[in-house]
Amino acid sequence: MRKDLGFRIGTGLFGLVLIIIVVAIGVELVRQSWLSIEKFGFGFWKTEVWDPVSGDFGALPFIWGTLYSSILALLIATPIALGIAVFISELCPARLKQALVFLTELLAAIPSIVYGLWGIFVLVPAVRWLETSMPDSLRQLALFKGPPLGVGMLSAALILAIMVIPFTSSVAREVLKSVPVAQREGAYALGATRFEAISAALYYARTGIVGAVMLGFGRALGETMAVTMVIGNNPKISTSLFAPQYTMAAVIANEFTEAADELYLHALIEIGLVLFVITLIVNFLSRLLIWSMAPQKRRARPATVPAEPVAA
Repeated sequence: MRKDLGFRIGTGLFGLVLIIIVVAIGVELVRQSWLSIEKFGFGFWKTEVWDPVSGDFGALPFIWGTLYSSILALLIATPIALGIAVFISELCPARLKQALVFLTELLAAIPSIVYGLWGIFVLVPAVRWLETSMPDSLRQLALFKGPPLGVGMLSAALILAIMVIPFTSSVAREVLKSVPVAQREGAYALGATRFEAISAALYYARTGIVGAVMLGFGRALGETMAVTMVIGNNPKISTSLFAPQYTMAAVIANEFTEAADELYLHALIEIGLVLFVITLIVNFLSRLLIWSMAPQKRRARPATVPAEPVAA
């Protein structure tokens, strides 16, 4: 009994360490950015001006760039990642399976700076060619306006999607592997086609798949170097896919060493605080989504004892 209690307390302390780390990060970010918080307040979140010379700082362009690029990357990466996971776990020949699993995990291990260099030399020229090849009627739309530079939101979203795919597909593949064989066999026994049997497996594993997608979304939110190298780094809000924009992680990486005064430094640290808060909110919302999709346990009803017949 004592050993069991000691084991519970020990493992509970390890879990408590995670809470302490998260709280400590939040407290330190607030402490180091207090000068900016005190001067700008909540207006820091909704101000579009970023002018270190005049001492005016607002995080809205960076919040917009981070969320816009991450959501675009998620829309691009999710169907591709799920297609890879389904093919490897359900349809891939045995000879190719290990090679594809290895390549998927290799993509996840490539450093961010390598993706950034590849984006500069391969992806940016391809996006520039796409932009210059578009008809003028399309380039007049707000979604496609922008100088034909190649660096911009589309390049950032594409490189983020490529970086997110290995994480999402690997987790989704493991989730599909954990689906009981009885689910597929039951579908086949009812006369289902292979597509319908795989659809049944996907539905059974939907909670884990949503978790895999949200894991990729979190990866995209915090990406720094690769995005910094291809997004253009312009603190202007725009809906255009070709306009140069900025992200929170990129502005910290680019300007932290150039902060000339204390307010500038505190504003950059508050950008980190905003990214921290947004990450917590996204993870909380994803957890709510997963909980809402999880099968609800039915409450066990007490067995009813049939009443004895009343003697006449």
